[in-house]
Amino acid sequence: MADTTIKLSEVEHVKDASNYLRGTLAESLVNPITGALYPDDTHLIKFHGSYQQTDRDLESERKRQKLEPLYSLMIRVRVPGGIATPAQWLRMDQLATQYGNDTLKLTTRQAFQLHGVLKRNLKKTIKGFNDVLLDSIAGCGDVNRNVMFNPNPHQSKVHEQVFEITKQISTHLTPRTSAYWELWLDGESKYSSAPNEGEEDFEPIYGKTYLPRKFKIALAVPPNNDTDIFANDLGLIAIEKNGQLLGFNVAVGGGMGMTFGMPETYPRLADLIGFVPADKAVDLCEKVVTIQRDWGNRENRKFSRLKYTLDRVGLDVFRQELNQRLGFELEEARPYEFKSSGDAFGWTTGPDGAQHLTLFVEGGRVADRPGNLLKTALREIAAFHTGDFRLTGNQNLIVANVAPKHRLAVQATLAQHGVAVETSSGLRRGALACVALNTCSLAFAEAERYIPQLIDRLEVVLANLGLTQDDILIRMTGCPNGCARPYLGEIGLVGRAVGRYNLYLGAGFNGERMNKLYKEMLDEEGIVEALTPLLRDYAQNRQPQEHFGDFVIRQGHVQATTHGLNFHV
Repeated sequence: MADTTIKLSEVEHVKDASNYLRGTLAESLVNPITGALYPDDTHLIKFHGSYQQTDRDLESERKRQKLEPLYSLMIRVRVPGGIATPAQWLRMDQLATQYGNDTLKLTTRQAFQLHGVLKRNLKKTIKGFNDVLLDSIAGCGDVNRNVMFNPNPHQSKVHEQVFEITKQISTHLTPRTSAYWELWLDGESKYSSAPNEGEEDFEPIYGKTYLPRKFKIALAVPPNNDTDIFANDLGLIAIEKNGQLLGFNVAVGGGMGMTFGMPETYPRLADLIGFVPADKAVDLCEKVVTIQRDWGNRENRKFSRLKYTLDRVGLDVFRQELNQRLGFELEEARPYEFKSSGDAFGWTTGPDGAQHLTLFVEGGRVADRPGNLLKTALREIAAFHTGDFRLTGNQNLIVANVAPKHRLAVQATLAQHGVAVETSSGLRRGALACVALNTCSLAFAEAERYIPQLIDRLEVVLANLGLTQDDILIRMTGCPNGCARPYLGEIGLVGRAVGRYNLYLGAGFNGERMNKLYKEMLDEEGIVEALTPLLRDYAQNRQPQEHFGDFVIRQGHVQATTHGLNFHV
């Protein structure tokens, strides 16, 4: 079933000629004429965890002054399972101030993002977080990305077992090229399997040209689906019995991206294909990756994700190939139940009595704002905290494993700097947004900078209807690529143009059903006018415990999306 097409995309040629991701990056970095990288290197830098960006707010003024765009680099730092130490938090805070734009972005994949790093500071920044055992290799690019996992230690006794497997998967699927260590760390590698000086590079899993497109893996322990398992190429759902991890239900073929005007592109949720014992999970991940390596579309990157491979060859054919490569057959999927995909805010106590505090971080942006000095507060907490920091898949933060003697100090530090433990409405609690404008080159519209303003408007409507504390998932992106998983929002907003959005409705609160297009090209007034009567209807006619996404389908406002292939129907 290998893809036999001869014509390859431009990126495939760049990867093939790159000498295992080196290209001319060394020359690009020292070129003093421009703040940009050479064109081919803009593809390769992604594998090292960075995107070249420009400040689009300044484009017109810089053109008027006959200056090139203000180029900078975004760096995505992997945090497998979302768990970082206080020392790592302090180093990221320091680098954001020293070389970035003085903010940290917590992503929807439990990673750190630094923005505004100039080319001349890139190597110093990357070395800075590698010194505390963080890295950015495979933060972006056509490889397996940061591996996600439920970060909430209070939820299950099997949490640590699954976290260990998360780390094993991440390490096993990390590219083995020595290019990263050579370019950024003067050859020093924390992976013993990386080639030594003088040895030829070899990628035993990926091969010379890596994958056709990015690949995403997530793990979760029911009943919480805060990693949005089914939005990933590969999802592993932990199955436990009497506090012991038995293994994982396996779901394949999720992915959120699509392209406007191309109905043959679509978001898709992963399909359950069976169960794998815990000790076979890492091998299963490798084999799924290698099938996508061999079968994925390398001609047109719009159709290169695993979801399109599955719909092209069929789920049964894919499962047969997977069983053959594994050398055993997957068992039948085991029963499980997801109840939500959000975070529980405030203080919680784990099975071992440990204390954890989940903080709402609007848009995932850790910054100091007037009256709310979040970045400063977390820096001061990290200086005495003896537990860890856990990044959630919803862009929030858990100050985890707080020592009893430190609980009052954590509370006092947050209060001193104006940081509230919880937020004002259920809608705001469930909000996700991508970075979008001003730095993302793909964005058509605002997202992170605008969604708080829109929620301000909608909170007035909610208050009038008595819905302020009802949890409703709203997600906004500046383009249809879906980085903030907008098609899993009970209310999804996808940017079409500056100030204009498509409105999607009807996703499942537990992350097991996508939404569907309701109205197109709405401005802010149009969004509020479209949602107000629906929310009023919900307040007056919902059934007990009925979520908004289920309600709009029951009332016939939209049809349920049952598969990516009928997303546009």
